[in-house]
Amino acid sequence: MSVPRTKAPEPELRRSVTPWGSFSWGYSDVGADIFVGLGLVLAWAAGATNVAFLFAGIVYVCIGLAYTELASTYPVAGGGQYFVMRGLGDLFGFIAGWAVLLDFTIDVTLFAWSSVDYTSQLVPALVNSAHPWLHFLVVLTLVLGLCLLNVLGVRESTAFNGFVSALDVISETLILCLGFLFAFRPGLLIHAMHFSWPTPYQLMLGTSLAIVSFVGLESISQAAQETQRPASIIPRTSVALILTILIFALAYSNLALGLHPWHPITDAHGHPMQFWQIFPHNADNQGKAVALLAEQVPYYGAFAALYVPILGAVLLLISSNSGVFGSSRIAYAMSSANLLPSIFQRVHARFRTPVISIVFFSSIAVIELIFAALPALVPAASHLYSQFFHGENGLEFLADLYAFGAATSYSFVFLGLIALRLHDPLSPRKFKIPLNIPMRIRGERVDFPVIAVLGFIGIFSILLFTLRTHALGRIFGPTWLVLGVVLYLLYRNHRRLPILRSRRRDWRTEQIDILRRSGELELMDEYLANLKASDARRAGQT
Repeated sequence: MSVPRTKAPEPELRRSVTPWGSFSWGYSDVGADIFVGLGLVLAWAAGATNVAFLFAGIVYVCIGLAYTELASTYPVAGGGQYFVMRGLGDLFGFIAGWAVLLDFTIDVTLFAWSSVDYTSQLVPALVNSAHPWLHFLVVLTLVLGLCLLNVLGVRESTAFNGFVSALDVISETLILCLGFLFAFRPGLLIHAMHFSWPTPYQLMLGTSLAIVSFVGLESISQAAQETQRPASIIPRTSVALILTILIFALAYSNLALGLHPWHPITDAHGHPMQFWQIFPHNADNQGKAVALLAEQVPYYGAFAALYVPILGAVLLLISSNSGVFGSSRIAYAMSSANLLPSIFQRVHARFRTPVISIVFFSSIAVIELIFAALPALVPAASHLYSQFFHGENGLEFLADLYAFGAATSYSFVFLGLIALRLHDPLSPRKFKIPLNIPMRIRGERVDFPVIAVLGFIGIFSILLFTLRTHALGRIFGPTWLVLGVVLYLLYRNHRRLPILRSRRRDWRTEQIDILRRSGELELMDEYLANLKASDARRAGQT
């Protein structure tokens, strides 16, 4: 008598990410942002830089709490795109995912660009304004190199992430402690806020750029499917990451304002602005603000000048690599959900990596790099940019799109959280955003999240600031979304799938499977008990 064959289980992502690994995974993304965002915000918000960071930081806390609840409740690799698709449907899930893809492609170019900027602090030949072609070629080489590494299946290890993250936390803490102890002058802070207060337009522009310093929480939710006991670990690591980044951003902005006097200057195109005097206003110094600030710390500055550029360059390069990897993972997940063509789901037979997704979105990153570098490479293009785009430099252009993509995707994440609270109240939430209004919908108790509404208002305001103050972001951001929606509609029509409606899915069965695969068996049992009780109540009502 033959024994029937059982189907071999499909391979799953190994759950090997520890609490520190989860923190460092997120920190390697979000922690790198202050290296880019500080100089950009100082350039425009001037004496209100700390206010810009405070507003963006409050919004960031709301975003962090939302991602913490969603990633611990639905520990899957899709991140914000999955949460929005599950809460609002396929079309909105696509838009949110497509906006995240814009952010990931910008992530590749922006952080590779800034990595070279920090390196130029020790290697002057890489300064963009002095040697634009060399700067461009080095950034291009880094982008292409990261693309090749991801095709081969090589990416930074969690252990290396943890090591670099630990070094950076220690380094940034030392800079702040010694800076406030030996160099900070409260009188200068008050003077800068009083005499160098920006115009409303400049404050809006600075605030929209401040959100750049808080982008990257997607990484923790992306790692949820590889995290041990995610419902327990993710809340702890997320809250720790939120507080760490918020403290660093607020502390650095206040230290910068109280370290040196300010004076009004104009940029190369005659636009009035305020800028810290040790940062002559140009994109070269905007891109390495933390290194320049560290140099000014008494006693410690001479040593910091040697290693902070290297540490910043490495951390930024890791973040750039996460953009290559993250874009391919998001595209793979969207393809699996029939939101993108199946070609993005194809895996190379030898390397076992989604080669087409990696190459396609890395190519988008290269196009963005060319457009950003064009004014420095071709003088005629500089005049054109000045005439039509108010003279935005390459770094500002990349930051514009980065802020637009983040604000768009985060806006939908808040809406997705609200929808999931209303439509899926039975899923156990080990971590829940505070400040909720209890109500009953269809016979079930629902906790309506007030903070999600406030967070949506805040991030949507930043989106409006971005559209109002960034000429390039106002053009290329919506264009990216429109092209994506057209691609989505053509694909769904070709596959004879619902175009404006969503495919029918058994979310109950999927949620049981998610909890089982994540090892959250107690939560799975609680969810099954909730379903049984809900079905019994409905049967009793009928």
